[in-house]
Amino acid sequence: MKRIYLFLLTVCFLAGAQAQKFYNLRYCLELGLQNNYDLRIAHNNEEISDNNATWANAGLLPTLDFSAGYTGNVDKSQETNNAGVTTKTGNVFSQGVDVGLNLNWTLFDGLNMTAEYKRLRELKRQGETNTRIAIEDMVANIASEYYNFIQQKIRLKNYLYAVSLSKERVRVAEMRHNIGSGSRLDFQQALVDFNADSAQYIKQQEALHTSRIRLNELMAVPDVDEFFIIRDSLIDINANLQFNELWDATLATNASLLQAGQNLNIARLDYKKVRSRDYPYLRLNTGYGYTYNKYDSSSPTRKNGNWGFNAGLTLGFNLFDGNRRREFHNARLEIENSELARQQLEQSLRADLMNMWQAYKNNLNLLNLERQNLITARDNHDIAIERYMQGDLSGIEMREAQQSLLDAEERILSVQYDIKVCEISLLQLSGKILDYLR
Repeated sequence: MKRIYLFLLTVCFLAGAQAQKFYNLRYCLELGLQNNYDLRIAHNNEEISDNNATWANAGLLPTLDFSAGYTGNVDKSQETNNAGVTTKTGNVFSQGVDVGLNLNWTLFDGLNMTAEYKRLRELKRQGETNTRIAIEDMVANIASEYYNFIQQKIRLKNYLYAVSLSKERVRVAEMRHNIGSGSRLDFQQALVDFNADSAQYIKQQEALHTSRIRLNELMAVPDVDEFFIIRDSLIDINANLQFNELWDATLATNASLLQAGQNLNIARLDYKKVRSRDYPYLRLNTGYGYTYNKYDSSSPTRKNGNWGFNAGLTLGFNLFDGNRRREFHNARLEIENSELARQQLEQSLRADLMNMWQAYKNNLNLLNLERQNLITARDNHDIAIERYMQGDLSGIEMREAQQSLLDAEERILSVQYDIKVCEISLLQLSGKILDYLR
């Protein structure tokens, strides 16, 4: 019976373990790639721009039309002249049928169609860039929230430790008060501090819950309140980033900078489309069809049917349209604006990278200081506990030592998270954020 009981406990434990979901950063990013709504919308928009980048959409292919028509006429009187004899008839009914295929092809239009095709191809590449921007934003958001969740989890652990310390202080103060070696004021103050730490712990549970919901939302999990366990228990710090490498990568691969270059190419192609009006156009028109006519009269030709093929070339030139000079001028300005926008973006990226780099380096220096402070705060706390247990330290002084330790742990945790956020931002600016997926 005992063996059966142990077996059932083991099965229940394994079932509970399987029900738990263990996540790491790579899994969260892969789940976001599959489900994130913004990313799915970006993929659909990319597919739309891909579908538009065709020869037919640019006008490079001919059009083929099929047409069929029927006409019927009723004339109240009709005069026919046959061998000098004039005949009048009434209520004459005649019919006609036309069936044909018509092909129209613009052979040359001043390179307007070629420029339009290149423009559609550039829009296709821009759609790919937009998808990449959406992916990078998603990776940055999920990574930031992932490490924020770790931060909140560590903070919850620290608050729980603070509650345990305060609880022990309450026990000691109560014991002293009961035996007469401590004051009731000291006991009540210890109880107040314990309640304050407990309230802070409860509030931190809410912060952790909010971070979990936010992470599920970014991953587009159907149940945003779904519980999971993060495998990582520490915020890993990368202190090996180099500014020059980051800046070179920014100039070469930054998605926003690539998008600005694509906007410049599109503006240049729009200018070519306007300039194409200065050239003549050449169009080919061909058709093949059947025409059938039936006449209800005394004419010797009562029926007539013809099969026919026709072809022709049309050469034309637009001499004046009233708006050409204005459109030329605006197209040049659009090119200039695109060039200025790219230069402005490059300068802005340089400023953002330098500011983020300065914050990254400062936080690394702060981390070294806070690590030293944490060691000192722990030593002071251990000494304070020993003296408090011996009755050589007041409750207020004990509380100050405890609070100094908690503050040191909070500062080092905040600095670690700030370094990670700076790292994520630097990698996103330099186009290296997708390294988290490798």
